Amino acid sequence: MNSNEIDIHKELKKYFGFNQFKGLQEQVIKSILNKENTFVIMPTGGGKSLCYQLPALIQEGTAIVVSPLIALMKNQVDAIRSLSSENGIAHVLNSSLTKIEITQVKTDISSGLTKLLYVAPESLNKEEYANFLQTVPISFVAIDEAHCISEWGHDFRPEYRNLKNIIKQLGDVPIIGLTATATPKVQEDILKNLDTADATTYKASFNRPNLYYEVRTKTKNIESDIIRFIKQHKGKSGIIYCLSRKKVEAIAEVLQVNGISAVPYHAGLDAKTRAKHQDMFLMEDVDVVVATIAFGMGIDKPDVRFVIHHDIPKSLESYYQETGRAGRDGGEGHCLAYYSYKDVEKLEKFLSGKPVAEQEIGFALLQEVVAYAETSMSRRKFLLHYFGEEFDSETGDGADMDDNVRNPKVKIEAQKQVVKLLEVVRDTKHIYKSKEVVFTLIGRVNAMIKAHRTDVQSFFGCGVDHDEKFWMALLRQVLVDGLLSKDIETYGIVKITKKGVDFIKSPSSFMMSEDHEYNESEDEAIITASKSTGVADETLMTMLRDLRKKVAKRLGVPPFVVFQDPSLEDMAFKYPISSEELTNIHGVGEGKAKKYGKEFLELISRYVDDNDIVRPDDLVVKSTGVNSVNKLYIIQNIDRKLPLDDIASSKGLTMEALISEMEQIVNSGTKLNIKYWLDEMLDEDQQEEIHDYFMESHSDNIEEALKEFEGEYDLEELRLMRIKFISEVAN
Repeated sequence: MNSNEIDIHKELKKYFGFNQFKGLQEQVIKSILNKENTFVIMPTGGGKSLCYQLPALIQEGTAIVVSPLIALMKNQVDAIRSLSSENGIAHVLNSSLTKIEITQVKTDISSGLTKLLYVAPESLNKEEYANFLQTVPISFVAIDEAHCISEWGHDFRPEYRNLKNIIKQLGDVPIIGLTATATPKVQEDILKNLDTADATTYKASFNRPNLYYEVRTKTKNIESDIIRFIKQHKGKSGIIYCLSRKKVEAIAEVLQVNGISAVPYHAGLDAKTRAKHQDMFLMEDVDVVVATIAFGMGIDKPDVRFVIHHDIPKSLESYYQETGRAGRDGGEGHCLAYYSYKDVEKLEKFLSGKPVAEQEIGFALLQEVVAYAETSMSRRKFLLHYFGEEFDSETGDGADMDDNVRNPKVKIEAQKQVVKLLEVVRDTKHIYKSKEVVFTLIGRVNAMIKAHRTDVQSFFGCGVDHDEKFWMALLRQVLVDGLLSKDIETYGIVKITKKGVDFIKSPSSFMMSEDHEYNESEDEAIITASKSTGVADETLMTMLRDLRKKVAKRLGVPPFVVFQDPSLEDMAFKYPISSEELTNIHGVGEGKAKKYGKEFLELISRYVDDNDIVRPDDLVVKSTGVNSVNKLYIIQNIDRKLPLDDIASSKGLTMEALISEMEQIVNSGTKLNIKYWLDEMLDEDQQEEIHDYFMESHSDNIEEALKEFEGEYDLEELRLMRIKFISEVAN
C-alpha cells in the first residue's frame, strides 16, 4: 500500500468517520488528487458527493462545485460544516446572498479557509465572481448533475452550456463531471461539451441491493392500501409520487384525515409553502411528502424508507431516479408502484399532442415501463438490463429483494416457441417493432403488415396456438436474455442478436415465467419487505433520535446532519461513553464527535447507569431488559401513538390481554404515555377526577375504584387511567 492510499483512508476516517470507501470512490478520489479530468456516473445514493468533498478538504486551494439547485447546495454546505469547527470551510455563492455575506465568502476563500465553494452556473457567468476566482488558487471544478449539459439529458439547462469557457479562464484546473444517470448518448455529449474527451470515466453499478421493488395492481382500494402500508411503516419517512397536482392534493388530504402526518408538494404551490413543506420533511416534522416529480431533485435525506408511485412514471429512468431516493444510507428502502394499464393509456393520449419525434421517444420509453410493471422476472435484473448492466438473479447482491423473486410465478418450458419467435424476427428482415412481430405470429393484419406483404408469407400465423399476451411476455423475456435486441436509433425495432442466431441453430431449454394476470379487480396481498433493523436497544434508539431532533432544532439543521441513522443504530448497539469510543461508531469522525458528541455521550452514560447495563470490552449485543417481544413491540408502538386496538390486533391479543401486558410494563418501572388514547375516551375533567382519586386513595385496586365511581366509568377506562397514573407519578 503506498503512502497516498494510507493517507486517504486516514482522512476519510478523520472527516467522515468511515473505515472504508464505497464502490468506486477510492479510484475516483485518486484520479482527482492526480489532477486528472474525471467523469463519474454513479447512481443516486452511491456516495457521489464524497468523491469531490474529500479531495477538496485535503488539497490546497478551493474546489468549485457547480450545482443547479440552491436547496441541494444549502444541504451540502450544512453537512460539510458539521464536519469541522470552522463555518467558513464551505460556502454557497448565489443570488440569495447579501453584500456583507459575499464579502465574508471572499475573505474566507482568500485566507485559504474555504475548501468547497458551491455555485450556481449563473453565478459563474457573473464577471465580478469570475474575475475574483481567477485571483485565488482553485484545486478543481466539479460539475454536479452534469447531464444538465446535454440536450439529450432528461433535465437540460442552457446555462450549463457556457461552463467550459468560464472554467478555461480559471487556468489549467482539472474538471470533474458527475451524474446519477446517463445513457451512452448523454455521456458522449457531456464529455464533448466540457471539452474533456481525455477524462477518465468511472461508471458505478446501478444496483441498489437494499431497495425492495414491488408492483401492485392499482384497484379502487388504492387509498386504503396506501394508508395500510404507511401505518405498517409508522414513524418512517416516505415519498408518494403522483402525476397530477390535483391528485397530490387529494392524497395528502386523505392521509391527513387518517392520522398520517403528510404534506403536499408541487410546482403550483407558492415558493414559500414549497420550501416550508420541504423543510418539514427534512426536519422530520412530517413523515410523508405527497408530490409531483417537482420534488426530489436535491433531496439529500438519507433515511427515506419508502417511495410509493401512485401513478406509474413516464420512463424507467425517472422511475429509477425517484425510487433511488429511498434508503440512501444503506438501510431499508421499499419501492412500491401501483400499475394499471388505464394509466398508461392516459399517458399515451397525452403524448399524442406532441411533435412526432417526441411521440416516438415517449412511446418507446412508456413501453419499457409497461414491460417492467408486467414482467414476471426479477425486477432488479430487468432494471439493470435497461441501464446496460448484467445481473445474476441467483447470486447477485440483493437478488431476493423483489416481489417477483420472493413470490415466483409458474415457469413453463418455451424452447420451441422461442425458436418460432426468433425465426419470425429473422424472416421479416428486422423491420418490425414488438407489436408487428406478435401480430405476425398470431396472424393479425394491420396496415404495416399489409404494406410489407407479410400476411402472404408461409410463417404468418404460425404461433396462433398462443395469444398476444403470451407472445408479448415471451418477447420481453427473450429481449432481456439477449437473444433479441431493440434498436434505439430506430425506436424499438426488434433485431436478432448473434446469441439468438446460435439459439436457432442449437436450441436449449428456455424456462418462461407466466405473466401476472393484471385484472383491475384483484387486490393483491400485501407483501411487507421490511427487514428488522437489527437495533440492539430500541429504547435507547428512541432516546437518541429524540435528542438528535432537539439538537437539530436548536442548530436549525436537518437531524441527519447531526448523526445519520446508521450511526445512532451503532450507538444503541455499542453504548459508547467516551469521545474515543464515539469515533469508533459508524459514520462518526473527529469533527462530529467534537461538535455533537457531548450530549449524546452523557445520555448514553446516564442510560447505561440507570439500566445497569454491563459494557463488556468486546461490546456484546445487549438485551433491552424487556423479556417478551410483545412488550418491546407495545412500548415502541405506544411511543409512536398507534391506536391500542391496532396494537392488540396486530399481535393477536384481546384488548384485555393488551392492558394486562401494559400493566406489567408500567409496574416494572417503564413509562407508557397513553394520554393520546385516553383523550379519545375521556375529557380533561374526567381524567383529572380519576387521577385525583388514585392520588388520594390508599390502594390502586380497580374493584374499589369501580365502587367509588358507581358505574360512571367502566373497567377498561379505569385500568387505562391507572396505567397512566402509575406511569406519570411512580415512574
